[in-house]
This record gives sequence, C-alpha cells and structure tokens, in this order.
Amino acid sequence: MTLAAHAFTQLAGWPDLAEVTPSCGTGRALGTAHSEIIHFHSDRAVDLHLTVRAIRRFEDHLDAARAVQVVPGSAWVTVHLDTPADVHLLTTLVTLALQAHQRWPNPGDASQSPCNDHHSEVRPRENLGGS
Repeated sequence: MTLAAHAFTQLAGWPDLAEVTPSCGTGRALGTAHSEIIHFHSDRAVDLHLTVRAIRRFEDHLDAARAVQVVPGSAWVTVHLDTPADVHLLTTLVTLALQAHQRWPNPGDASQSPCNDHHSEVRPRENLGGS
C-alpha cells in the first residue's frame, strides 16, 4: 500500500470527511458538506485546501516543512508523501484545514480556489530547493 493510499484510508474514516468528486477531475478527494479539503492526485502528491487565511497565519511553519509546497496566491498547499512522517504531517494539516473551514468559513473560497494540480508554479519534488 502506498503512503497516499494509507493516508486516504485513514482520513476517509474521519467522521467530518467523506469521499467527494474532485473539482479538478484528477484522482480522489475528501471533503466536508461545504468544502473540498484534500485531493489525492498521485501516490506521492496531495493537495490540501488550508484556506488563504490559514496559510498566511502559518506560512513560516509551512515554508519550513520540507514536504509542503506553498503556491503563491493559492488557498491550497501541496504535500509530498515520501516518508511515514509526511503522512503524519498531512493528518495534522488536515485537522488544521478542518478547523480553518469551520472557524473562518468563506462561502466563495471553494469555488474560486482551484487546487494546485494544474497550477503552473507546482514543480516536481526533485526541483524543490533542499531536496
């Protein structure tokens, strides 16, 4: 079982999440009744809808996390799953995303903010600094 498959199985069992159709049309997704939260695009790349406000609030921490890629102007971050620790980080960030969507809901955020899957600034993991 890949790390992404393991993470999907684990997160799909959370009571606040259910499988939904990804708006980007790629891979599998989990969301709440109001928002898409996570897109599993491959065995190693996952997009997480943190919200712009949460990304700004935790930007220094996200930038410091080797597995996380912040895309300027996006309400989503890309998490690269290379180790079991990356899956643990992902589950922590999913908790943060759920809280962000509950505490600071922005009804237009989901429809105005496509995931990073087709974003021009998302680069393969190998091209990221420090990898």
